[in-house]
Amino acid sequence: MDFTFTEEQLAAAEAARGVFAGVAPDAVPSPALTTGAVAEAFDRELWDRLAGADLLSLLLGEEYGGAGLDAIALCLVLRESAKVLARVPLLEHSAALATVQRYGSEELRDRLAARAGRGEPVLTVAASGRTGHDPAELAVTARRDGDTWVLDGVQTAVPWAYDAGLVVVPARTETDRSVLALVAPGGAGATAGGSGPAGIALAEQVSTSGERLGELRLESARVVARDVVAADGAWPWLRELLVTGTCALALGLGERVLRMTGEYAGKREQFGRPIATFQAVAVQAADRYIDLRAMEATLWQAAWRIASGAAGALPAAGDVAVAKIWAAEGVRRVVQTAQHLHGGFGADTEYVLHRYHAWAKQIELALGGAGVHEEALGDLLAAHPLG
Repeated sequence: MDFTFTEEQLAAAEAARGVFAGVAPDAVPSPALTTGAVAEAFDRELWDRLAGADLLSLLLGEEYGGAGLDAIALCLVLRESAKVLARVPLLEHSAALATVQRYGSEELRDRLAARAGRGEPVLTVAASGRTGHDPAELAVTARRDGDTWVLDGVQTAVPWAYDAGLVVVPARTETDRSVLALVAPGGAGATAGGSGPAGIALAEQVSTSGERLGELRLESARVVARDVVAADGAWPWLRELLVTGTCALALGLGERVLRMTGEYAGKREQFGRPIATFQAVAVQAADRYIDLRAMEATLWQAAWRIASGAAGALPAAGDVAVAKIWAAEGVRRVVQTAQHLHGGFGADTEYVLHRYHAWAKQIELALGGAGVHEEALGDLLAAHPLG
């Protein structure tokens, strides 16, 4: 197995570093300093720069103006975005767009792919289910009625819902199949509790990181059939890509936090010596470095399975579950150790670390914490005995 990145993948990461170089993490709105959501919308200026650098169309084919890259390239870019706490729907938009290209009809691809690759409309995904703990595809029912699909149900914690032009909503049909409906919630500027098109409404929620989420309520909402992706495998593939993307975010954030901790410990002195020279401090930092390397190895394994479609002892979902287990537990340990080694300075709202801590908790639990994925991995092992 060779995890050496291609020149094109490395170029994407380099382009991302160039775009994100202008982002100041200590200027990112802090949930500790704000009542309610930290901002009404995401960072539109940064979004436009990503579009201008062709980083929103990484996974699109050349026929749609994209670079034709894969999940590994996307994860490299997401890793860089998390280092600066980039407030953009890069993961959700890219994953939704890649799914439309892979599983959508030719008409849907031609109508949406190129435009979304330029950043408009913004796409997001309702992937948390009704409560955040149940399968998302079971939270909404879909039934065919002539040339439309009728949707009923609730999806909670939809990221960037108030900014998105389209929300990809997984739903379950009467024949126990999963479909993906592209729902227009009313566009950017919708107000808390406000209604969009008939049968579609948003209710404001706030994430751990302080970002504005939306509870999407569907009541006999009609979506034209051409805006529904009914191909088998579309939702599992999209969810696996989303989960793997959160692992990339966890890795990038964790790497930046450990670097911050090392820099602080090298300067902070006690008893006339930098605390980095104390064995207890060095051992804790070394343990967190090991966590990050395990997070990295499992991330690239999962991304490679998605990108290559290669067979394995378990379905790709198994590698994705392993990656999320390490990412969830690893990023939590990294930020906890960072807070401990920073002492009271780590909780100072004038210092950036508390922002990373809030984002880490959001990423840890997004799309299921470690326990959820340990259960999923157990089910896969039971269904596919290794022998």
